[in-house]
Amino acid sequence: MNTSTSNTPLTVDYYSDVLCIWAWIAQRRIDELNQQLSKRIEIHYHYMDVFGDVDGKMNRQWKDRGGFCGFAEHVRHSSEDFEHAQVHPDIWTKVRPKSSAPAHLMIKAIESACGVEASIDYALQLRRAFFCNAQNIGDWDILKTLAHNNGLDFNAIEIELNNGTAMAKLMADYQQAKTEGLKGSPSYVLDNGRQILFGNVGYRILCANIEELLRNPTDEASWC
Repeated sequence: MNTSTSNTPLTVDYYSDVLCIWAWIAQRRIDELNQQLSKRIEIHYHYMDVFGDVDGKMNRQWKDRGGFCGFAEHVRHSSEDFEHAQVHPDIWTKVRPKSSAPAHLMIKAIESACGVEASIDYALQLRRAFFCNAQNIGDWDILKTLAHNNGLDFNAIEIELNNGTAMAKLMADYQQAKTEGLKGSPSYVLDNGRQILFGNVGYRILCANIEELLRNPTDEASWC
């Protein structure tokens, strides 16, 4: 339910790829939304396939624009105006994850085994590990090390990986992103899909759209 009553927070379905620079930039906005709107909204975190096949993406979209080096320059340039969005010079030049899917799968396993809050915290640690520290978060050993460092119960996490639960949750996210027709990361889905904002959306625009829905829930009545 994406609308809100006086007793029910408004749901914001937030889709991103952990390797996406615009989602890294958007992290500050997500934090601010949570802080300013507090109990009035509830952000549901989902993941989408933007960097599922990094080599294929580079070949399709950046082959004639400098390949990985051209993309790395694009990422650095995109982050220049955002002090909070640190970008390590080695990402995409020396550190090139093959896929974001292993990271997404681990997040979903943690969500199932350890709870939603643990998965949110872990996802943020992954973004910091990649963008700030140039760790290859497509590498399973690094993903496991970060989980251990966060004090998570990896035995419980492995159960969710091995029995298919984590994969099912991830596929549900990927499929829903396609069903919603999402065009990029990050995407914000409001009001049961009636409103979709994506890309480098400023905080004031996000907040204005959410505040309008909080004031005037669109499912109070339908006259169509």
